Amino acid sequence: MGVNKAILIGRLGKDPELRYTPSGQAVASFSLATGRTWTGSDGQKNEATTWHNIVAWGKQAETIKEYLRKGREVFIEGRIDNRSYEKKDGSGKAYISEVVVERFQFIGGRGDAAESSGSAPPSEPPPAGGAGGDDDDLPF
Repeated sequence: MGVNKAILIGRLGKDPELRYTPSGQAVASFSLATGRTWTGSDGQKNEATTWHNIVAWGKQAETIKEYLRKGREVFIEGRIDNRSYEKKDGSGKAYISEVVVERFQFIGGRGDAAESSGSAPPSEPPPAGGAGGDDDDLPF
């Protein structure tokens, strides 16, 4: 038995890109930045940012595209997936690791003022992004 679970809270590095597969399935992709701070042995405060490739499918992908923008904070729960693809220049394969969204939740508000105050504007979608795969439970 194994466990493949990623839990991330971070900010979008770019607006989500929404595409559709030939069969009509929606897929959204975006980058997510997570950060950490620590104090070194010399007393100096240090910061590091890690970038994650995020992929969402179906109704979740469409909701993410509609409501999330660069800089927006979000909670992501999903699984780590590795895949390969042929490089555009034909020089061989490239490999990529992605977090495939199973659940997500909006954090903070839509605009800068709402984020700093911690309140969401009235047009904000419900906070729960749904459980993986079962889009019928989504309220939108």
